[in-house]
Amino acid sequence: MDTETAVNWQQDVFDVLKAAGVKHIVYVPDAGHSTAIRLAEADSDIHSVVLTTEEEGIGYLAGAWLGGERGALLMQSSGVGNCINTLALPACARFPLLMVVTMRGDWAEFNQWQNPMGQATEPALKLMGVMTWRADRPEQVRPLLEGAATMAFNGDTACAVLLGQQLIGKKEWVK
Repeated sequence: MDTETAVNWQQDVFDVLKAAGVKHIVYVPDAGHSTAIRLAEADSDIHSVVLTTEEEGIGYLAGAWLGGERGALLMQSSGVGNCINTLALPACARFPLLMVVTMRGDWAEFNQWQNPMGQATEPALKLMGVMTWRADRPEQVRPLLEGAATMAFNGDTACAVLLGQQLIGKKEWVK
């Protein structure tokens, strides 16, 4: 994967969120989301919020929706495990929840501690009533995220796009 392709799909994440009318981007810092985070922080129309833990984002986005604004939660697959109980909120209250999840414990993972949750991410989300789609190639990101945003915001449902590790690139252990 060349650098320009990597930058394009990362730009696509931000562009799709912006076009969908997202006014709040909440996140736990993650290299896979760094472009969208940087662009959100620079955009005066978007309120970006750094979370201490991912499940805070679900409550924050519920409040944003009650206030008439759209939002999205950016996180790593390990953070999905932190959100399991809190995913009852959109299931019971029927508000839109749009999540973009960078995968760990996936192809070429070097850190064995990422594997259990990485392998359980999609099944766990589905068990909690979240509709999921997975992008493993740059050209898949925009259409999958556009579709997920449409379904979340027009159908008051929880949706997640999983960004596979092949898309993000092989991580290296830095010594």
